[in-house]
Amino acid sequence: MRNVRGIGILLLFGLLFGCKSIPLEKQLERALLKADQVGADHLPADVEPVESPFFEATFTRPTFPQRQDTVRAGERDIQRRIDQLAAAGGGTVVLDSGHYLSGRIELKSNINLHLVEGAVLEFKADMADFLPVVFTRNEGVELYSLGACIYANGAKNIALTGKGKLVGPGKGSVRERTMTHDVIENIVDSNTPVADRVYDGKTADYIFPPALIAPINCQQVWIEGLSLERSAFWNVVPTYCENVVIRGLRIHSVGIQRGDGIDIESSKNVLVEYCTLNTGDDCIAIKAGRGYDGLRVNRPSENIVVRYCLSAQGHGGFTIGSETAGMVRQVYVHDCVFTGTDVGIRFKTRRPRGGGGEKIRFENIRMDVVHSALRWDMLGQALHVGNQASRDYKVEKNALTPRFSQINLKNIYIGTSSDCIKVEGIPESVLEQVTFDRVYGRGKNYLSLKDAKDIQIKNSTFVCDVIAVDSVNVSGLEQENVVLTQKKQL
Repeated sequence: MRNVRGIGILLLFGLLFGCKSIPLEKQLERALLKADQVGADHLPADVEPVESPFFEATFTRPTFPQRQDTVRAGERDIQRRIDQLAAAGGGTVVLDSGHYLSGRIELKSNINLHLVEGAVLEFKADMADFLPVVFTRNEGVELYSLGACIYANGAKNIALTGKGKLVGPGKGSVRERTMTHDVIENIVDSNTPVADRVYDGKTADYIFPPALIAPINCQQVWIEGLSLERSAFWNVVPTYCENVVIRGLRIHSVGIQRGDGIDIESSKNVLVEYCTLNTGDDCIAIKAGRGYDGLRVNRPSENIVVRYCLSAQGHGGFTIGSETAGMVRQVYVHDCVFTGTDVGIRFKTRRPRGGGGEKIRFENIRMDVVHSALRWDMLGQALHVGNQASRDYKVEKNALTPRFSQINLKNIYIGTSSDCIKVEGIPESVLEQVTFDRVYGRGKNYLSLKDAKDIQIKNSTFVCDVIAVDSVNVSGLEQENVVLTQKKQL
């Protein structure tokens, strides 16, 4: 069992009694968990109690009726077996060791789909295997399209478990006809009724690809132990769900564009733990809808704990955004390790996407990253949002103006980075109320702040090539007990 409280006590002891003799770098190096102590290799059998400064929740393993139906390799009626067991009141459908090839699978209430070790469930590659279309949310916009390889809508008490493997669609029409030519808000008109937003390959030349696992409107969702590979889109995406546990997954989507690992979409009471992620995009991301469609739905992602996860490769170790129209709040991330992601902790919004986040805390994080360690990116790229990607382009506050505030980061170890802290807010909605406490950071640049106020950095040490603060439109910056050391030039 992880002794989180013990880690906190050790860090507090160092703070109270050891600061004069033990450098912060050494305190954090000794106290924080390392890469070989987190991730799927260290998944305990039971869920340990969840501690969060924002909410109270108890996550318990689901139970199912004793009925069990075992599917053997070569059999092709997985969905029929699920439907029959659900009609009988529920139970467990077991995939025995071997290879299975399937179209979309839909979970039903009180069903556990269990893949034993050695079971490989591969999904077909043609659009026909994912029709008819189903209600889904793609990049924060509601529509009808292919949905997910493993899908559920309105189900209660469902699980996907075991030590088997899920493999996404290979070469075929699913990938060949995926919409890639524009951003989704330019394709799906927010004024069009959702029922008329149908993308089945006939209404348009393109479709929106299936995620690998994406329950929507579900309660009591448990996903555990599996390996996921070759996703056509995001891997695991609970949307409009409540009471969700995702634990012990091994996700590999390196080289896959938009191959996010775990995306929490407008869901409540969520625990993510002991996952190992190597992804083609963000490893773990929290989202809440996009643009006017996200405002219409207006459902936040809230009451979320992420702990003991290993982000080994990806664009971001942990990301909030960029689709946050319904707001992200009350998120607690602790005791995670990032070992080579492009960015460590990243907050991103866009002027046309709305929302933002508040009441977010990170503690006990170790990282080695390629670019920025702690990054706020509220402008985006011209490729996606045109002139609005420039802070010099004047935009008045409106319904889609995003905001981030009330964010705390404590006990953060940055072994390598380009920028330790880099903030790009927006002039009409500056980043507010961020506290950095006990951060040790090594990098090329210490601190860049644009459009921010009430930023506090305390009890921290930075060793950088450039220790000067680069700031534009900043007020209320406080640096207390901050040690800045310039690297020696060779």
